[in-house]
Amino acid sequence: MKNVNLLIKPASSLCNLRCRYCFYADVSDNREVKSMGVMSRETAGALIKAAFAAADEHGTVSFAFQGGEPTVAGLDFFRDFVAMVSAFRPLDRQVSYALQTNGMALNEEWTHFLKENQFLVGLSVDGYRELHDHYRVDTKGEGTYGRVAKALALLQKFEVETNLLCVVTGQCAKHPQKTYASMKKLGVRYLQFIPCLDPLEEQRGRAVYSLTPKLYGDFLCGLFDQWYRDWAEGHYTSVRLFDDYVHLAMGEPASTCAASGGCGSYFVVEADGGVYPCDFYVLDEWKLGEIKHCTVEQALNSPTSQMFLAQGHKRPAECAACAYRLLCRGGCKRDWDASGSNRFCAAYKHFFAYALPRLQTAARFLAQQNR
Repeated sequence: MKNVNLLIKPASSLCNLRCRYCFYADVSDNREVKSMGVMSRETAGALIKAAFAAADEHGTVSFAFQGGEPTVAGLDFFRDFVAMVSAFRPLDRQVSYALQTNGMALNEEWTHFLKENQFLVGLSVDGYRELHDHYRVDTKGEGTYGRVAKALALLQKFEVETNLLCVVTGQCAKHPQKTYASMKKLGVRYLQFIPCLDPLEEQRGRAVYSLTPKLYGDFLCGLFDQWYRDWAEGHYTSVRLFDDYVHLAMGEPASTCAASGGCGSYFVVEADGGVYPCDFYVLDEWKLGEIKHCTVEQALNSPTSQMFLAQGHKRPAECAACAYRLLCRGGCKRDWDASGSNRFCAAYKHFFAYALPRLQTAARFLAQQNR
């Protein structure tokens, strides 16, 4: 494999916040063991060795840490992990690190470590203060926006490469302009907006934070207006979804599996070493093996993995006739309903009908710039 991408859960579902919409808390509630605890040194070493063994000569291994909240594993865990990577890495393999965090644990010691080891940090910020503090609360039910802002100031002080991630709830979707403007004010020019997920065992659209297709379509249009205006005026801010659509319009690959039209761009390794095909499906029925007892190739080629990949590439017949199929690609498997259609299909059609001419303009401009 030229590139090996591992999403690691060093502290399983453990977290120091109680976000009201947390999809991973819901996932962990739907398996026999809710939390696998903190990853052991033995398990970390096994996954590092397995990753390097799977990577081709001159290939790249990406270690991305997520949760729960990965910093709950402690800074010493990460120091030890990086030291083992240095000890085990073949000279012809490249390594990259990423950390998705709520920022609660970050201090100068943490940020110095992240800078020193060239981590890309994703910091969770749900738009503006009132919205963030309503959903992203601590164990006492108190909002966390102020503490996140302090964590971001530290990351900026140490010049750690950072992007911001916003979960789009139904409430967030009603205010695309305010959400975008508030996140831009924080001084980060790399933004991600991901639609929130309804609980696995509940009817979709019933949760207080649920995102409806109508709200999501309107949100994408409002957000795109702000993004395109900035781009046209020479003040570009990266919004990952729109960047992907521009790249697809140029005939280039997208950066995410959801925008690429299929699953299989990475593996998840839970704290106990269990290997899974996707962050949204860290469930007992989708376990591919144990990293201490199987290779990455064996996990990839397992019957369970092959079934998951096959399902991820299926599309309903209506997609074949859709004018936007080459950009939409069907979206994320987790967003499909019982019929196999994406529950946000109407949202994407509304967005592309609204934004396609401007997406194509941006694509033509960038193609000319790249000649």
